[in-house]
Amino acid sequence: MSDSADLTVKRPLDAHVESSENAAKKLKVDQRTQIDCGIHEADVGITLFLSPGLPGFRGQIKQRYTDFLVNEIDQEGNVIHLTDRGFKMPKKPQRSKEEVNAEKESEAARRQEFNVEPELRRELVEIFGEEDVSKIESVFRMANKMETAKNFEDKSVRTKIHQLLRQAFNNELESVTTDTNTFKIARSNKNSRTNKQEKINQTRDANGVENWGYGPSKDFIHFTLHKENKDTMEAVNVITKLLRIPSRVIRYAGTKDRRAVTCQRVSISKIGLDRLNALNRTLKGMVIGNYNFSDTSLNLGDLKGNEFVVVIRDVTASNSEVLVEEIVSNGCKSLSENGFINYFGMQRFGTFSISTHTIGRELLLSNWKKAVELILSDQENVLPKSKEARKIWAETKDAALALKQMPRQCLAENALLYSLSNQRKEEDGTYSENAYYTAIMKIPRNLRTMYVHAYQSYVWNSIASKRIELHGLKLVVGDLVIDNEKSVPIAGIDDEDFDEDVREAQFIRAKAVTQEDIDSGKYTMEDVVLPSPGFDVLYPSNEELKQLYVDMLKADNMDPFDMRRKVRDFSLAGSYRTVIQKPKSLEYRIIHYEDPSQQLVNTDLDILNNSRAKESGQKYMKAKLDRYMPDKGGEKTAVVLKFQLGTSAYATMALRELMKLETSRRGDMCDVKENI
Repeated sequence: MSDSADLTVKRPLDAHVESSENAAKKLKVDQRTQIDCGIHEADVGITLFLSPGLPGFRGQIKQRYTDFLVNEIDQEGNVIHLTDRGFKMPKKPQRSKEEVNAEKESEAARRQEFNVEPELRRELVEIFGEEDVSKIESVFRMANKMETAKNFEDKSVRTKIHQLLRQAFNNELESVTTDTNTFKIARSNKNSRTNKQEKINQTRDANGVENWGYGPSKDFIHFTLHKENKDTMEAVNVITKLLRIPSRVIRYAGTKDRRAVTCQRVSISKIGLDRLNALNRTLKGMVIGNYNFSDTSLNLGDLKGNEFVVVIRDVTASNSEVLVEEIVSNGCKSLSENGFINYFGMQRFGTFSISTHTIGRELLLSNWKKAVELILSDQENVLPKSKEARKIWAETKDAALALKQMPRQCLAENALLYSLSNQRKEEDGTYSENAYYTAIMKIPRNLRTMYVHAYQSYVWNSIASKRIELHGLKLVVGDLVIDNEKSVPIAGIDDEDFDEDVREAQFIRAKAVTQEDIDSGKYTMEDVVLPSPGFDVLYPSNEELKQLYVDMLKADNMDPFDMRRKVRDFSLAGSYRTVIQKPKSLEYRIIHYEDPSQQLVNTDLDILNNSRAKESGQKYMKAKLDRYMPDKGGEKTAVVLKFQLGTSAYATMALRELMKLETSRRGDMCDVKENI
């Protein structure tokens, strides 16, 4: 489809012909839209469909969180599934008191009979003197402690002494240097290095493989995290809290949505496999398994994409089920062949009345006070619990008083108010511009950068709409494609400072296509990228497209060729994003059902539990051995979609193209949101 005239703006209610029965519904929706103060797709540049001529259909997304399944695709192209729940820890055999006492007596006898090799003892006497060596031997036999009379200032000498003591006493003594450089010596405890091999032996499986069959330990353990109705950060926080470890030791390739059932790989360091595995006894709404050891950790962006299984319930289109089949069939064909515009989804811009990109614009303009006022403003759509605090701020500018009423989950708002409450006001009772700047910088860094990245996303969406409106799916001279020869990693990037799509873009370079490139057929529309504004990107050489950036940023008092800022967090390098995304392995099923709570697809955990039950001869549900539940019939219709998307693509934008519906919070699509 290259005829730009066909690519017109289609509003949600124009997506299909409505019957007279729906006239009342339309009126209600129109009235709702008029009083709605939330942001909509058009507010953030989402205005076009690639197939406006095809009808869509209505339906509900995420009526149940089990209606939205997300499985990560690793860098080798493997879809991550939970196929085991770890291992069952073998019970240690209980020994009788007689056996324990006999072992102690034998150990005591061994120590009494032990003698240091003459040559090694001679060296010890030369170093410590006969009296101290006798005391050291007593420590070995009687498990008491001692401190040497001599001190040793030379570090290299102390190192040799430590080694000599371990050699002389079979690694069964521990020596520690004191502040005065004497040696404190004691018997090794059970957790010392002398028992390392014994510990390894205790973890061997029936085949003699250590770590319960997972092999030799390495610096990192990789595992699969299966979670339900929790976002990735929440799940990680639960794990770190239970293990009492810092969050930095856990890494993952991409964030996954809250209202969904998701599977992804996670890496962890500085923890024993047995402790990690034991978590399954206490985790709720989460299961871990599929362990393996690795020399490296996972990092943000270490994935190829995600596989989605989406249930759309209460599907309606015109008056017949046959038409639903036809609409879905034609829509999926178009989606597979043409794809969808790779817009940044609505969740990128928040759920409040004021979009995050609006705040980002003020930060880029260094309007610190205005940015603070926007974040703290009393909006129509905000967390209800925060409205009282916002009202106090609006009326009194009393940061301390407003802070007392602000809910703790409002992280940015709390950071601002806390900072302002500790700063002096000017003589006229207002805060200085510097006070507002200081407050902004107290917002957690990932939230601060989220605002400016949202502005970049807004610009990208708007330019993408214009690009498709002007040239459709036709490749034109000056379009940008990735230059693989110049795309190399940039050193020094902190993974945690970037979202998945922004970080990925730091590794690539682009070039403009020529007429020769177009004639050769070397590139297609799938290869075309557009930059988000920044100081380290190439803009399209096509003057028409380049001017779009100039005009759009000029309207916001900015210059696309001057995106550096004094504040590093708001100095934007820019990034590239493909204009078109095509879902891979797209398939659909139409299922009829009766009960609104009826489960229509099975999670990995459902499949795993029932498969294990079947293998062990226990009761299981045959309907839960496969991803799809059987069609039991009923008056209600559901469409089940399965497809794969690359990194940073939004599944909601694919659904939007298919269904021809508004995806905003107040749009026709019910509660659609995910982090990819």
